[in-house]
Amino acid sequence: MAWSTDPAQPVSVTGDDPAPGVQSLLPAVGETRLIILTLPPDSTMAEPTFDGPGYVAEQLAHSPGLAETFEPNGMHRTPTIDYTLVLDGDVTLELDNEVTTDLHPGDLVVQNATRHAWRNRSGRTVTLAAILIGTKQEN
Repeated sequence: MAWSTDPAQPVSVTGDDPAPGVQSLLPAVGETRLIILTLPPDSTMAEPTFDGPGYVAEQLAHSPGLAETFEPNGMHRTPTIDYTLVLDGDVTLELDNEVTTDLHPGDLVVQNATRHAWRNRSGRTVTLAAILIGTKQEN
């Protein structure tokens, strides 16, 4: 995680980093998280030598709160508004209605608690920057 904000914590005029004390990448209502995501090619996970259980354990350790929202097929929904910017590479955004959109460096997506998955069908890693804003959900 690159940065976080909490409405209960005053902004530090000295620039102290609030991120080390954060316990979850999933922000509560009014909090924000700035995360940089590196997505390996989907083909990496299809290789016979890919360690699925090890990958899940790594995600749980490095992405607490967020990793628990993922379904086995990579789809997930968070109670957040997300601003996601493609920094490097080409990636496909898949929505739960099976609509897909190919995205390229410089493309920006805004999602409102949308169930989705990121698909890296290219042969190289993709880098995304995402700002997650914790929101209340409608019932």
